[in-house]
This record gives sequence, structure tokens and C-alpha cells, in this order.
Amino acid sequence: MELPLVVGVDGSELALRAVDWATDEAALRGLPLRVVYASLWERYEGEALAEGSRGSAERTMAESVLRAAAERAGRRDPAVRVATEMVPDDAVGTLLRKAMDATAVVLGSRGRGGITEMLLGSVSLTVAARAHCPVIVLRGSHDNRARDGRHRRVVLGVGDPAHGPAAVRFAFEEAAGRGVALEAVRAWRCPAHESPDHATSAGEPARGHERRAAEILDTALGDFAGGHPGVEVRRRTVEGTARKVLLDASESADLLVVGVRRHDGHGHVGLQLGRVAHAALHHASCPVAVVPLRA
Repeated sequence: MELPLVVGVDGSELALRAVDWATDEAALRGLPLRVVYASLWERYEGEALAEGSRGSAERTMAESVLRAAAERAGRRDPAVRVATEMVPDDAVGTLLRKAMDATAVVLGSRGRGGITEMLLGSVSLTVAARAHCPVIVLRGSHDNRARDGRHRRVVLGVGDPAHGPAAVRFAFEEAAGRGVALEAVRAWRCPAHESPDHATSAGEPARGHERRAAEILDTALGDFAGGHPGVEVRRRTVEGTARKVLLDASESADLLVVGVRRHDGHGHVGLQLGRVAHAALHHASCPVAVVPLRA
């Protein structure tokens, strides 16, 4: 079954920019686009009040937001099949349910009422932490384009290969669809007790950690390169913390892909995401794709 790409809207400019990006993404993957607006008005106000003038105004606004988003997507790419949906529920719950039957969910970094574009909103953070499909959050000063990005590369942060290939597969698909290079990055560090007082890169322990990082890259990428012969793959090992290395890499990337392990229960959002993904969602200079991995 063809699963749609879902984009959440709320009438904000950042949400409309997410529609642009999602339309490009849908075109790249040959997928239908579903534009979703969620509102708790009827639940909190009751059916009687919802039928009144204020309820009608809320519905009129929602319809207007959805219509504007659909028209914008149509102008962006008339070939993309667009459907709209208004849901009487909270945004997080709605998007998490839609994520159960979606290829991916696309969100702006912040919606209406946000203080600044550089801060990540709670809806985007929570959905990225809990969704069962990849979630793409439009961070940084992106140019609203999934196609023809100015940097011509997708960056993949490579974690433990034992957690599964989902993020690697997603990154290859993105690079192949865009016709750009894939840069797979693995950070490494030499523990202080193994290194001399001077730069760690000067000692044999450092070379050992770097070799291990290169081996992890090779294992994680596996046979994916063979399945995507048109994708130029660049392997890069970098000394430093994973957070800093990936944030630096995001400055010259069109998309940063990171994997996160999903845990059962209701743990803290940040812990579910992990420190690396959490930092990327808050501070990356490009859109971030959070891909759930096997726990």
C-alpha cells in the first residue's frame, strides 16, 4: 500500500514553508501528500458552542488554512496528489496517529505563537520523539526545497549498526531521489586515560579509535551502496563528540539524517530521542530527519 507523506499545518509561515518542502519530498518519492490541521475546539467547547458563531469561525479558519496549504502545494507541483484533513484533536496525538500509516511526517520547527524560528516547538519535539515513522523537522535557514538544495549532499550520522539499517536506508533513498552525494559521518573520541597530554591524534590509541570508527561506517553502510549505484558515498570519521561533529556537518548539508531508538513506556521526550538527536533538532543548520530504529 502506498503510504502518504504527512505535513502538519497551523496557519503559520513556518508551516507553509513545511508544505513547500513536503511537496518537493512527495514529488521525489512519487507519494501522495496529506495536509493535516488539528484543533481541540469542539472537544473543549462542546457541540452546542461549536455550532455557534465562534465555533463556525474556528472551522472557517481551519478550512482556510487547509485550502491555502493545498493551493500552495498545487502551485509548487501540480503533479502531486494532495488531500486535506481537519481533525478535532490535539496536534501531537493527531500527528502520532497519522504517523502510524505514513511514509514520513514533515513539520516546521515551530508553529503559531513561537518566539523565534531558532527554537524548536513542543509539538515538533514530541512527535519526533515518539512517531513510528521518520519525522523531518525543518531546522535552520533552509531554502524550502527538498529538490535542488544548494549544498548537494545528505549527511547521515552513523550510530551503532546493531540497532538496524533504517536510518541508513532512509538516507540512501533521500540522496538517490535528489541525485546528490551521501556523506556518512562517524564521530570518535580517544578516552583521556589512553592519550598523552598533547593532541590525541598523535598517539597510537587515537589511530585505533579512528580505525574502529571506519569499520563501523563500513558495517553500517553494508550493501546499500551497491543497491544505489548512482549515489556517491563519502565516508568520514571525525574526532569529537557526535553532537558537535553532526552540528558542524549540518552547516553544509541539505538534510541531516539521524537514527533514534524507540523505547516502550512514557519516558522523558529528550531521553527517548537521545542527546545527539535532541541537539540536532534544537541546533542543526539544516532540516533534520529523525528515523526510528529497533530498540
